[in-house]
Amino acid sequence: MTEKDYTVEGRQFRTGSDYARALRDKKIIDALRSRIDMADRAALEKLNKDLQEAKYPFLTILGEDFKEEVEEALRRTDSPPGKQKRGKKPKSIGMQGKKTFGAAADGKKKAGSRASTGTKQGSPEMDAFVQEELKRREKRRKLTILLCSVAAAGCLGYFGVYSWFNYRTASNYDKLSELKGSTPIVEQVIPAQPSGPLYTLDETPEPKEVLDEYKNLLIKYKKLIGWLTFDDKTIGGESGFPVMQTSDNEYYLTHNMNQEYDKNGTIFMDTGCDVVKPSTNYIVYGHHMKSGKMFGKLDLYEDQEYCEEHPYIWFDTIYEKGTYEVMYVFRSRVYNESEIVFKYYQFIDANSQQEFDSYMEEMASMSLYDTGVTAEYGDQLLTLSTCDYQEKNGRFVVVAKKIKE
Repeated sequence: MTEKDYTVEGRQFRTGSDYARALRDKKIIDALRSRIDMADRAALEKLNKDLQEAKYPFLTILGEDFKEEVEEALRRTDSPPGKQKRGKKPKSIGMQGKKTFGAAADGKKKAGSRASTGTKQGSPEMDAFVQEELKRREKRRKLTILLCSVAAAGCLGYFGVYSWFNYRTASNYDKLSELKGSTPIVEQVIPAQPSGPLYTLDETPEPKEVLDEYKNLLIKYKKLIGWLTFDDKTIGGESGFPVMQTSDNEYYLTHNMNQEYDKNGTIFMDTGCDVVKPSTNYIVYGHHMKSGKMFGKLDLYEDQEYCEEHPYIWFDTIYEKGTYEVMYVFRSRVYNESEIVFKYYQFIDANSQQEFDSYMEEMASMSLYDTGVTAEYGDQLLTLSTCDYQEKNGRFVVVAKKIKE
């Protein structure tokens, strides 16, 4: 394939767009050449001034070449014809061998083709061309301002929505916290929540008595399964987090406890966990929000000193209270189904001591530090999981053991 020749006035241009700009500059230059007497000093001075003030919007190097040509023509008008250096040629535009202006060029012009002033700065064609170019520039400027304004409005709108979600979440949690401690409206025994596969035994377990502080909440929030608070109120604030559970592990990633869309989501328990039996391990998920909401500050436990200062986590199911001590802190990720590797998010029940011990060994080997806390088969565990952005599909995990008070 033959390479295209992008040459204008002896200048080589690399791309088609640069070539088009050069042709546009050449059109302006040719128009100026056609109406300027290059031997007329007054006309050259006027043109030189216009060029220095950027009256003509050149887009390529051709404009600079033309400025140099005009300056050279001015210098020639300062010297008498007989004193010009022999052999010196007037400056060309771009490259040697291209068009030049001087006595030879002037001699080719027809006599009387120029007025004594040598300039027609007010020619309608040239003025119209310049005005059209200025209009195009003004349109581009206005379009740029418009696009920037739209982008700024979008950013402000996003920030406003983001702030509203955060405010609504905080307000909802405050109201829930107040309702949590209120006197039960009615005395009742509420059976286990039918939100997921809670019953893993063949026989139906006996109904459990719901704790008084959750009875009023359960009237409105049927999917409530527990409440989570931390030793350090940096995570969850004073009120902590209500914990929900449903048969769809995706639902509470984008909804709050009022079933409203909320990018903060809600803290929720894995659908496979059972608070009635109970399961060996309660797995609780939450978003790692940059605002610090939800589990946005859970990675504070990456620091061993922080963990030693704040070792306790309180997790109440709607049936019983629980105090947990942090045991393991590690990073992991969501694996493909085909990968044969320990997947902490699949550890819900241990059917034997051997299986339980194997899980403990896996998590101990992954832990960022040794807390000195261990667990035995039959202990109740709590696993908190959130996103970790150090790798794709990364997870930050805190595992704690329920302690006997």
